[in-house]
Amino acid sequence: MSTPAPTEGRPTQAGSHVTDRLVEANGRYAAKFTDPGMDARPVLKVAVVACMDARLDLHAALGLDLGDCHTIRNAGGVVTDDVIRSLTISQRALETRGVVLIHHTNCGLESLTEEFRQDLEAEVGQRPTWAVESFRDVEQDVRQSMQRVRTSPFLLHTDDVRGFVFDVKTGALTEIDPA
Repeated sequence: MSTPAPTEGRPTQAGSHVTDRLVEANGRYAAKFTDPGMDARPVLKVAVVACMDARLDLHAALGLDLGDCHTIRNAGGVVTDDVIRSLTISQRALETRGVVLIHHTNCGLESLTEEFRQDLEAEVGQRPTWAVESFRDVEQDVRQSMQRVRTSPFLLHTDDVRGFVFDVKTGALTEIDPA
């Protein structure tokens, strides 16, 4: 068994104090941790794709417990090739069936454009291989994400795909009609 990473005597860098705090919190968590005796297959056989926004506490908002679902998060919660990769593994190797997509109000991607990529290229001298996937209409972007899941040739289970917008002010979900 590994021992917790030491934090004393290590040179500090900008931001490392936050990481140190996280590692220390993990030490307290690990000291009380007991093996829950479960495997990687989610109990509810569902995968949730959501934005990485720190205001979304998905487990609390959805009433989920440890082991209930696979959680896949990225900027905007958009369905990208990497999300399809994760969903494919989730379904084909780990037996999930349903997919829940959650975008949210006041998302940072609503204020970005593909010019973000051009600015990065100008700054670092290399064009990003990924798209920003920015959007102006969160509901339409949920519809597009649902369509991407439903039409992926890699996914076995595309009949139970539902999309929602989480309101960051109220905590409420609004279901989006895929049509």
